[in-house]
Amino acid sequence: MKQPLAKQTPHVHSKHGDERHDPYQWMTDRTSDDVLSHLNAENAYRKALMEPVTALEAELAKEMTDRLVPDDATVPVRIGDYWYQTRFESGNEYPQFYRRSGDENGPEQLLLDVQTLAKDKAYCQVSGIFLTEDHAMMAYGVDFVSRRQYDIHFMDLTTGETLSKVIHNSTGSLTWSKDGSHVFYATKDPDTLRVDRIWRDELKGDKPPVCVYHEQDEAFSCGIGKSKSKAFLTISTSATDVSESHVLASDNPTGNFVCFRPREAGVEYGMSHRDDHWLVMSNTHGQKNFALDKVPLNDYSDWTPFIAHREDVQLEGLDLFHEHVVTSERCNGLLSLVIRGLDGAVDHVIDMDEDSYQIGTHGNPMLDTHVLRYGYTSLTTPSTVIDYHMVTHERVVKKQQTIRGGYDASQFTSKRLWATAADGSLVPMSWVGPVNAPADCPTLLYGYGSYGITVDPGFSLSRLSLLERGMAFAIAHVRGGEYLGRGWYDAGKLANKQNTFSDFIACAEHLKSAGIAGDVYAMGGSAGGLLMGAVMNQRPDLWAGIIAAVPFVDVVTTMLDESIPLTTGEYGEWGNPNEAEAYERMKAYSPYDNVDALAYPPLLVTTGLHDSQVQYWEPMKWVARLRELRCNHKPLIMHCNMDTGHGGASGRYAAFAEVAMEYAFLIGLMKGKLPLK
Repeated sequence: MKQPLAKQTPHVHSKHGDERHDPYQWMTDRTSDDVLSHLNAENAYRKALMEPVTALEAELAKEMTDRLVPDDATVPVRIGDYWYQTRFESGNEYPQFYRRSGDENGPEQLLLDVQTLAKDKAYCQVSGIFLTEDHAMMAYGVDFVSRRQYDIHFMDLTTGETLSKVIHNSTGSLTWSKDGSHVFYATKDPDTLRVDRIWRDELKGDKPPVCVYHEQDEAFSCGIGKSKSKAFLTISTSATDVSESHVLASDNPTGNFVCFRPREAGVEYGMSHRDDHWLVMSNTHGQKNFALDKVPLNDYSDWTPFIAHREDVQLEGLDLFHEHVVTSERCNGLLSLVIRGLDGAVDHVIDMDEDSYQIGTHGNPMLDTHVLRYGYTSLTTPSTVIDYHMVTHERVVKKQQTIRGGYDASQFTSKRLWATAADGSLVPMSWVGPVNAPADCPTLLYGYGSYGITVDPGFSLSRLSLLERGMAFAIAHVRGGEYLGRGWYDAGKLANKQNTFSDFIACAEHLKSAGIAGDVYAMGGSAGGLLMGAVMNQRPDLWAGIIAAVPFVDVVTTMLDESIPLTTGEYGEWGNPNEAEAYERMKAYSPYDNVDALAYPPLLVTTGLHDSQVQYWEPMKWVARLRELRCNHKPLIMHCNMDTGHGGASGRYAAFAEVAMEYAFLIGLMKGKLPLK
C-alpha cells in the first residue's frame, strides 16, 4: 500500500518579518471532508504497514489484559461513618462505585455504575464522586466526548433519585457548602477551554447560578476546592509560576471570598487549614525549593516560619493530621515521607527498601487518625497500598497489585544511572531490565521534561511484555522536570529549553557508550512528544525507532493562535512568540519548523480527533511534512483514534489495545519484522 501523500495548499505565516510556508495548514479544519479522509487513509496505511505484526499486536493485547485481575477493587477509604470503594467486575471496561456504612463489612450500597452509564458510548470518563458532608447527596462529572468538558449530575443517596439538574461545560470537579445547600464549580471558556469562572449554585429552587469569580487574565486558570478540615472553600488561580488563592468559610456559602495573598510574579503558594491557622507552602523571598509558614486565621499578613527553606531539599507537599504533619520531600531525586510533630520538628522518616522508587500519600481524608495511607511502587515492585501508624511505626500492606499468571521480581533488576550532559550537568536515569541483560540489550528510553512534572519510576503491568522479550526500559529525568529540585525545572524551560533535548540525547549516548544498551528506541507523549520531535531532528542517527504520542510539535503556530486551548496559559512555559526573541528561540527547536531532508528513524505517531490539549492537526501536519521532505523510506505511520482525545481510550481493557499497538511497533522493529527501507 502506498503511503498517503497529503495535498499542499499555499499558506504563509508572517511574523516579525519572518515568513513560514505551511502548505498543510488546511488540516486545521476539523469539519473538512478532506481532513477526515486523510486521517482515515493514515489509519489504513498504519494498519497495512504493521500487517506483519498484526498477530503480535493481538498477542500483546491479550497478554496484557490476561494479567489483570478480572474482579478487582480499590482499598476501602473511610470518610466519616462510611467506607468507599471502586470496583471492576470481570469483563467490564468501567468501574462501579460502592460504599458501606458503619465499617468495612457493613451494609453495601451501589452509588454509580459507570459500565451502565457508558453503554453504547465510544468514550466515557467519570471525573469522580463528590459528596455532601452528611453523605446524603452525591455529584459526579461525566465526559462522553474526550474533550475534558464534563456534565455534572446529582443523586439523592437516601432515595436513589437522580435530580433533573445538570451542570454543563465544567471541569468535572465540584465542592459543596458545609450544609449541602450550595455547590461551587468551575467552567471553561467554550472556545479556548481555559478554566476562567467559578460559580455558586443553589441546589434546590430556580435561582440562576451566580459567578463568584472570573479570572480575566488569559495566562491564568482557576479551580475550586475545600480544605481537608472542611471549614473553608478555596478558589485557586494560577499561571506557570504565579498563584493566588481566595478563601471563604464553608458554612457561609453566600459570603464573599477573601484574597489570601495577592498574586506576585514568580511567587507560588498553597494553603492547608488546621485549627486556628493555615500552613502555607510557598517560594516567597526566593525560596525556590519551597518553605512552610504558619499564618493565623485572623491575620493573613503574619507569616511565621514553620519549615525553613533548604537548598538541597525540595518541599513537594504536605498532609495534615490532628497530631502530625506529613511532608513529601525530594533530595537528589528521591522522595521521602517525613513524619513531623505539630511544631514542624522531624519525628522520623519512613524508610524505603530500594534506591529508586515512587511514593506518595493518598486516601487520607480524615484528620483525626494516627494512620497514614501511602502508595509505593518501583520499576520492579507492583503498586502497593500501605497503612502506616505514625506513632508505633507499624506498617500494614493493605493491597499489592496482583499480576495474574504470576510475577517474579527476581527476574528483573533496576538501578539509577547518570549521564553527562553537553554542559557538564549530570542527568539521572532510572533503568530496569532482565536480570541477565546483555551489554547490547535494546532499550526504550522514555522522557517528558516540561512543566516541572517529575516522572518517578513506577511499575507497569504492560511493560512486562517488553521486558520479557528482552528489551530494557529507562526514564531520562531531563531538565524541565523537577527530579533534582526546582532549579532543574527552571534550567529546562523558556530560554533554557534546549537543555531538555540535549539531556535526553546525552542519556541515549551514555546507554550506548557505557555498554548498557545496543539499539536505543525513544518514546514520549504530549510535551514529551515535542521532545521526541526535537531529538529526532537534532540526532536522527541515534534512534532505532521512536513513538511520539499526541505530540506537541507545531510549537510556533500553536503558540501564536490564542483562539485554541493551551496557548495564553502556556507563555510562562515556552515563551510568547509575539515577542521577537521568544519567536526565534521557539522556531529554532519546533519539530514541525525544522523538518529537513534527513534520514529519519522509524516513527509511530498517535493522536486523537477530539484532543483538546494537542489538536489532532499538529501530528497530522508533522507526518505530512516528514513524508514530503525526508530522504529515506523507513516506517512513518500515524494512528488517529477517531473516538478519543488526549488520554486515549477510556475503558480498562481498550487502553491496553493502544499500548499493544505501540509495543508491537517496537518489537517489530527490534525483531526485524517491519520493513526498514
